[in-house]
Amino acid sequence: MKKIIFSFVTVLFSLLSYAQIEGRWKTIDDETGKPKSIVEIFKKPDGKYYGKVVQLLIKPENANCVECKDDRKNKPILGMEVIRGLSKEGDEFTKGNITDPKNGKTYKCTITKDGEDKLKVRGYVGFSMLGRTQTWYKAH
Repeated sequence: MKKIIFSFVTVLFSLLSYAQIEGRWKTIDDETGKPKSIVEIFKKPDGKYYGKVVQLLIKPENANCVECKDDRKNKPILGMEVIRGLSKEGDEFTKGNITDPKNGKTYKCTITKDGEDKLKVRGYVGFSMLGRTQTWYKAH
């Protein structure tokens, strides 16, 4: 009986952890294909998910977000919250937004796991079909 309960608990935890996006993720530059930064995704007490830049792998043209329009304007990119307010809905994290510090634009955001070591991060305006998807990789 103990083996059955242990097996059930193990399977349950592996299923629950599969859909989690918390941790450090390597972003890739769309133009060069090279690793750009490390973003740490975490859950706040409000139950929503956020992500901040914890390491820059490519030196940006400007160290501050000069194009940002909100409270991030002229703030350093390193340490900046670029993902805000994602809610978990099934296997998807959605209803939040993502900001591109390079151009200061903020987009609606949806994130889904693609296996254990990849995230599909979709930023879009209006409808999800009007956007682009990046693959982020687990940072080790």
